Amino acid sequence: MNLLVISGGGHPYHESTPVLLDFLGKDGHEVKMTEDASILTTDEMQEFDALVFNTRREFDAARDMDMTLEENERVALSQYVGGGHGFVCIHISGCRPTDWREYHDITGGGWISGESYHPPYGQFTVNVSNSDHPCAEGLEDFVTNDELYMNIATLTGNDVFLTGASEDGTHAWGADRAPTFMPGGTYDLAWTRAYGNGKVFKTTLGHNGLSFHTPQFQRLILNGVNWVTDKG
Repeated sequence: MNLLVISGGGHPYHESTPVLLDFLGKDGHEVKMTEDASILTTDEMQEFDALVFNTRREFDAARDMDMTLEENERVALSQYVGGGHGFVCIHISGCRPTDWREYHDITGGGWISGESYHPPYGQFTVNVSNSDHPCAEGLEDFVTNDELYMNIATLTGNDVFLTGASEDGTHAWGADRAPTFMPGGTYDLAWTRAYGNGKVFKTTLGHNGLSFHTPQFQRLILNGVNWVTDKG
């Protein structure tokens, strides 16, 4: 498949994107990578079978970084996916800009700045909650090094197949590192959905290079690519 990877923003993409490009290429995909989101508005988009977001596209006050999509780029993204193409959305790529709530209509949910949180980065078990889902092919429960997102947006229409569990805990959070209670429970880690005529794969996993080196995570992303391009 011919894939476009858009990277860049306030996350360790210098670690994760090279790993992503490597295992996509080894699986036989043709891949172009850019941090320039203006490509979304060009005719070149029609050459790509799917779009892969490994990027944080919002104003990040903590890092004084603004990677928000322009209005015409947002429209182009919606039209590209809704028009029948595939969209793979990794980790905080699903973060909803404050002035573009409709983005979660595409992704099915994800991070909300100022509302979502997670325990400290570390090891936890990823559970395959629906082994019959095409994107769970070749996967069993596995341990990964990552962030377990909590209190994210989740919309109806998501077909969830990976989850993670956590116990109650209080952890430093926010700009002032204030103690924050984070309730235990089971949290959605990966799902698929339809958007218009397009197919969307979303996972909250994939924080850094170590996360991307996890073999099961790589299998998950490859399954997602296959599914959104009708191979899965």
